[in-house]
Amino acid sequence: MRDQLIIGIHAVRSALKHGARRIDRLWFDAERRDRRLRQLLDEARAAGVELTPSEKATLDRMTGGANHQGVVAKGEMPASLAEAALDELLGTLDVPPMLLVLDGVTDPHNLGACLRSADATGVHAVIAPRDRAGGLSPVACKVASGAAETVPFVQVTNLVRTLRHLQDAHRVFVVGTSGDAALSLFEADLHGPLALVMGAEGEGMRQLTRKTCDALVHLPMAGQVHSLNVSVAAGVCLYEAARQRAKP
Repeated sequence: MRDQLIIGIHAVRSALKHGARRIDRLWFDAERRDRRLRQLLDEARAAGVELTPSEKATLDRMTGGANHQGVVAKGEMPASLAEAALDELLGTLDVPPMLLVLDGVTDPHNLGACLRSADATGVHAVIAPRDRAGGLSPVACKVASGAAETVPFVQVTNLVRTLRHLQDAHRVFVVGTSGDAALSLFEADLHGPLALVMGAEGEGMRQLTRKTCDALVHLPMAGQVHSLNVSVAAGVCLYEAARQRAKP
């Protein structure tokens, strides 16, 4: 955990609800009178959080112009886990693991959206490299709408080495996504221990990551657009995996 700004109604409410991070102080737009903000302030007041009325311009300066929805808090943000935590996590599972791997996803909005989809589909951990990739920034946590607290986010030094360890030590089947893959997502067998690998925005997976995958799949595209945003593609892949895994 580390002290940082928590931006937006969903992110602040999640911090209060899950108790995974402590809020020390909360600033709010004193001119706003909407019900959602009033309810949040009541929850924060009941939790003993110090409330500070402010102007919208002040909140804009604090957040660099982000969409703060009239509320900014200061407290402990969720932190990424070290690589060693991955083995510990997998050792506690009594079901085949489902992992989401993000190879070089840098945009915090995409990372937050991927975390949200991971939470919705029962992903056990999201894995990303430490270098040339996004971390749990205030924007990513805001977009995640609480998923940053519920889904373990593991940052590793060497992504290819981690994938090979998952394959060897945990028998994880690594499936990468690529527009030129011959196999369709809907033809792939996504049962059993699984890691779904999504490439970076615009560039896709790095070559070494691609070569490490056990299989490559593409998402069928019926229109004129040739690719999807990485967070949208991740959601499609995760729900297909969840659909298959729900069947005996």
